[in-house]
Amino acid sequence: MKAVKRFDPNQGVRLVSYAMHWIKAEMHEYILKNWRLVKVATTKAQRKLFFNLRSNKTGLDAMSPGQVDDLAKLLGVKREEVIEMETRLSGRDIALESPTDDEDDKFSPIAYLSSDQQEPTKVLEAEQVTRLQSEGLETALGKLDPRSRRIIEARWLANDDGSGATLHTLAEEFSVSAERIRQIESAALKKMKGALAAYV
Repeated sequence: MKAVKRFDPNQGVRLVSYAMHWIKAEMHEYILKNWRLVKVATTKAQRKLFFNLRSNKTGLDAMSPGQVDDLAKLLGVKREEVIEMETRLSGRDIALESPTDDEDDKFSPIAYLSSDQQEPTKVLEAEQVTRLQSEGLETALGKLDPRSRRIIEARWLANDDGSGATLHTLAEEFSVSAERIRQIESAALKKMKGALAAYV
């Protein structure tokens, strides 16, 4: 269709001959775009290399420095571009998942490439928890009066297993009722919650 649109009968060339150029160009473009699962951006020079490298390369071995220089000179491109294209052609696509449902799945790349630990939301959550446990908690405790802070620390921060002081133990320490300790604790926790809101 491109050939028909661009064809000029006054040029003295048959439509069939003219169309062959466009058909080849479209086939080359399709091959270049679809020869691998992972698409690679290409320039005009790289396209030229792509189609000439295979025909100029002898055997499956890597090209020697001399062959690289000769081909670069022949096609008018840099030797680095020849090396890069040869690397692309010699590489192969690897399926991330195993095509079968057997034990091979354990060894497919997807098994060791994926990691819950590096998943972005989990990383952010972990950072947030760390901030809450360090500066956030210290800031919130700093908002309390000495008695409230003592009660919170004794009840919630004294032991890692959560077995803090009882209301009755603290009631004896401060010479008030257990109910009064519970009220102070409740008010302190509410105050801390407000201070920690900035870290959530």
